[in-house]
Amino acid sequence: MPLIVKDYTWTQTPSLLYITVPLKGVGPGKVDILCSENYLKVNFPPFLFEVFLCAPIDDTKSSAKVGNGVVVFTLYKKELELWKSLSLTDDKEKMQRIREHAVINAQEKAKAEKEAKAVQKRDNEKYALQKTMKIEEEERKRIEDLKEQERKRATEELEQWKKVQSQAAEMQMARKEQQLQKEMQNKENKTTNEERQANLSKSLPGSLQQSATGHRGNKIQEKLKEKTLPAPRSSKCLQIQFTPRVFPTALRESRVAEEEEWLQKQADARRAMNADIPELKDLKEGERNPEWLKEKGNKLFATGNYLAAINAYNLAIRLNNKIPALYLNRCACHLKLRNLHKTIEDSSKALELLVPPVPDNAKARLKAHVRRGTAFCELELYVEGLQDYEAALKIDPYNLDVKADAEKIRQRIQGSEP
Repeated sequence: MPLIVKDYTWTQTPSLLYITVPLKGVGPGKVDILCSENYLKVNFPPFLFEVFLCAPIDDTKSSAKVGNGVVVFTLYKKELELWKSLSLTDDKEKMQRIREHAVINAQEKAKAEKEAKAVQKRDNEKYALQKTMKIEEEERKRIEDLKEQERKRATEELEQWKKVQSQAAEMQMARKEQQLQKEMQNKENKTTNEERQANLSKSLPGSLQQSATGHRGNKIQEKLKEKTLPAPRSSKCLQIQFTPRVFPTALRESRVAEEEEWLQKQADARRAMNADIPELKDLKEGERNPEWLKEKGNKLFATGNYLAAINAYNLAIRLNNKIPALYLNRCACHLKLRNLHKTIEDSSKALELLVPPVPDNAKARLKAHVRRGTAFCELELYVEGLQDYEAALKIDPYNLDVKADAEKIRQRIQGSEP
């Protein structure tokens, strides 16, 4: 049963009402206040103060201050007048209705405030999400701009390099033309000197002419001897036999037929060239070579310019689509850029070309399986990724890195099972 506080004080003006309630040693943290138009309640266990106001007040403007052991209420009257008394004391039913009405209003007000806070929270979360999406979009755009700038820079460097090579070729051609003109001028000068000597010998008297003629005849004979060339050789067909390649494989495990098939396929792939490509018109003859483009792509990959490296490999593949190293290197670029589906496509194409499986292409097959397995794991397709890693371990069972990665994937699969 709470103890009712009766030693409170109150004062008034025509517009304001001041009520002071002592807290009787109770801390401010334990004070609970309820205020409505006709009801005022202060609960600070074990004490209770309540008053049923004889006239309505504006509870939205009114305030309460807790401190110095008291609660001071400043209440604004709705009607400007002096009250005869502070509270109602005779009508208990009316007092009960006022109390119940005040409690219901307080509950509805608290509910409305809670809903308003929830709406405000949702609005804040929505605003934060929009801001986050905007920041991510700006970051994505910035990355795309950086990629575009890198692509343009690589293209400009390639064009500059082509221009330098073209200028060097033009300078070399000009030097050759100058040298050829110089040789022709020397020949013309030499011919003119010989004609002058012949005319001079004709104009000499008999003995001098004879000696000049004899001397000139000796020179002509010497020149004829120098210019005389041997007869051309007769044509023949020569039979050439190459030494067969010896593979480092024991005879009982020999796969000579597969090795020969692999070498033949590589030779045929190098001969298969597609030169009808518009992009090749700006390249020199020596640059229209898949091997040269592959080396160019490798250098760009080493510098971290993966998009330019992909462009080089693309052009090389259009020249010759039978070289597995081009697909293998391009899938490494796609893996760096997290183009996971393209990584899987290129590594699968490389594995299709790396047949038959022989020791000479074992290293390339190992890389293809590892890169495709890594792409599968990044896509959370751990079972397919584990299959590729196990295929890589069959090629090189003693590779510790591949073995450790395969064990991690196996643990991930076992951990994800119910």
